[in-house]
Amino acid sequence: MDPSKTLNMSKLRLILMEKNVILDTNFLVYIFKYKIDLFSELDRICNFKYKTQILTGSIEELEKVKPTELNIIKQFIPRLNLLNSKIKNVDDELVNLSKENIIATQDKNLKKRLNGQVIIIRQKKYLILI
Repeated sequence: MDPSKTLNMSKLRLILMEKNVILDTNFLVYIFKYKIDLFSELDRICNFKYKTQILTGSIEELEKVKPTELNIIKQFIPRLNLLNSKIKNVDDELVNLSKENIIATQDKNLKKRLNGQVIIIRQKKYLILI
């Protein structure tokens, strides 16, 4: 088989593969604080199919820490897929999930612990994938 055709097929598989973007609690808070259109920005930076997800533990964190933001975010949650938390500590679970998923966070300590791609907010205006 021609190597150039093999390369093209592998690129095609990557493009067609759907990836999961898992949103951290603080990321959601900052998205609303800075009035960033999350889905438009994700479409802009992701040149692949993706599914946005949130851990049930993140929703529980929001209920405890930011009840006013939760009311706003609850309108947004139906557009996200809920992942049942298996570990009580959300950050530890995100680290475990980071090998196979993209994590969206602003948490500096968490970013250092992650093993894969990360989406962050830049200049309080837009998202970047690193």
